[in-house]
Amino acid sequence: MARTRRGSTAARSLIALALVFVVVFAVVAVTAATATGKKWTPELGLDLAGGTQIVLQPVVVGGAGKVSPQQLAQSVDIIRARIDGSGVGEAEITTEGGENVVVAVPGRIDQKQRDLIKQSSQLRFRAVLVSGAGVNPPVPAPTPSGSPAATPSKAPTAAPTATSGPAGPSSSPSTSAKSGLPQALLAATSTPSPTATPAPTRTPSPAPSAAKPTDGSDLAQITPALQQEFIALDCSKTSAVQGSQDDPKKPLVTCSDDKTEKFVLGPAEVIGTDIADATAGLRTNSQGNITNEWAINLSFDGAGTTKFRTVTARITSLEAPRNRFAVVLDGQVITAPTSQAVITNGQAEISGSFTQESATALANQLKYGALPISFTTETETTISPLLGSEQLQRGLLAGLIGLLLVVVYSVIQYRGLAMVSIASVLVAAALTYGTVVLLGQAQGFRLSLAGITGLIVSIGITADSFIVYFERVRDEVREGRSLRAAVETGWKRAKRTILAADGINFLAAVVLYVLAAGNVRGFAYTLGLTTIIDVVVVFLFTHPLLTLLARTRFFGGGHRLSGLDPEHLGSTVRVVGIKANIGTIAGRRAAATRSTPKEA
Repeated sequence: MARTRRGSTAARSLIALALVFVVVFAVVAVTAATATGKKWTPELGLDLAGGTQIVLQPVVVGGAGKVSPQQLAQSVDIIRARIDGSGVGEAEITTEGGENVVVAVPGRIDQKQRDLIKQSSQLRFRAVLVSGAGVNPPVPAPTPSGSPAATPSKAPTAAPTATSGPAGPSSSPSTSAKSGLPQALLAATSTPSPTATPAPTRTPSPAPSAAKPTDGSDLAQITPALQQEFIALDCSKTSAVQGSQDDPKKPLVTCSDDKTEKFVLGPAEVIGTDIADATAGLRTNSQGNITNEWAINLSFDGAGTTKFRTVTARITSLEAPRNRFAVVLDGQVITAPTSQAVITNGQAEISGSFTQESATALANQLKYGALPISFTTETETTISPLLGSEQLQRGLLAGLIGLLLVVVYSVIQYRGLAMVSIASVLVAAALTYGTVVLLGQAQGFRLSLAGITGLIVSIGITADSFIVYFERVRDEVREGRSLRAAVETGWKRAKRTILAADGINFLAAVVLYVLAAGNVRGFAYTLGLTTIIDVVVVFLFTHPLLTLLARTRFFGGGHRLSGLDPEHLGSTVRVVGIKANIGTIAGRRAAATRSTPKEA
């Protein structure tokens, strides 16, 4: 019964491994067939495939002062985090002459990734004073009475909400049914003279420019010049806000990044460096159940928590649109959610009509958007591979030589058992190949020459695992156990050693990945990946296969070419043939009777 259970367990393990192969290669096949630019081969890194190089020149806000080496170093770190967060692997970000930042990305990058790299660094939170439709309504034709025709414009779409709990729908900005303009600016356009005193409206109108604003939401900040700038702004024009001065201490007239809404914003009150973390995930409702709605979770540091508490405490009770705060990046509003509660713990949630992709993109902008300086693009060029196909061929040749040496050693040392070791290496290689292709398709992982080196090293890791196992089994055979018993007893001892060795390799890979940069991280990544695959192959293939082979006459009978011949291994215990091992109960009783001395 126990032998039957072992056989069924081994079979189930092999079936599980087969299912892993089916899933990995099915996903690769579907992605290669449906996604543009995806293929059955691994993506190659900058040194093997070439790519795009962008040279960025730092610019100090306001044009005064000089960029310090510390600012430049911090910029490199944040740009690298941005690129890694977008799924581009093996990118190189360096400084040039202590002045410029050079970004080299493998392969061809799309416009989304290009914009992410070029994006400047000023992420700021500002209170919304006025908002309106991004495209100005057409100028109405005069009627015989001289009064304008009624052409109400469409109100902006409701913005996402920022709350510490479930968020409700946000309110649309208050507009006039007569003109379609926000109430706060209606007075500025209701008379022919731009300097006329604003008429009273339902929404408080801007105070005279001489009045001193009391806080970031005070409409006294809206001067006649800002009024005219807001009215004239048309977000449909691509150059509408290009080159605008985003002075954090002054109000700002700008557009949303999707060009659908324009704003008058107060001074910056929270900055990007006040954000500790930003992640995208599915919302959890008040009952603790996970919903299908995507949201962004914001965490502020100590200073940011205090600032954000002050802002939300002020704007939450204000009328729309002044109960909203805008997140401004590159002088454009990337989101302007409504505040529905006072955030006191520094944990905010931005929810709305997000998809997984849009939520992740916004979370990356919030998390990595706070660079200490701004950048302009000097050059963007296509670069050729740094090493080329010859070095790649040499690397693959080195891996092939290492594999052949393992095969030769296995045949000499383990004879028939070499088929198990060779099969294990081939299975591990196939699973590694499929996983690398899958990671390239899904996460933008690219193989550099350093990464290929990690794959070559994995051959030795896999060989080390089956050598430990085989030697444990042979030790048990030397002590006189049958092969079936030796396989199970040897496995119990060997798996602890294998797990310990692979655990140390994986820990070393993790430490190297965290502390290193550039291509060294590629080596650490592939080393850690192949270590995990080695554990999977040993547990789901090598051990189950040897368990099944132990039931055969060639291996179970201790054939001299099997690699498990007790006499060849130096066993001093007399070996009972396989027929005797599987003989009937009657036969064993007869043998016992013949060996018992007859009574006198």
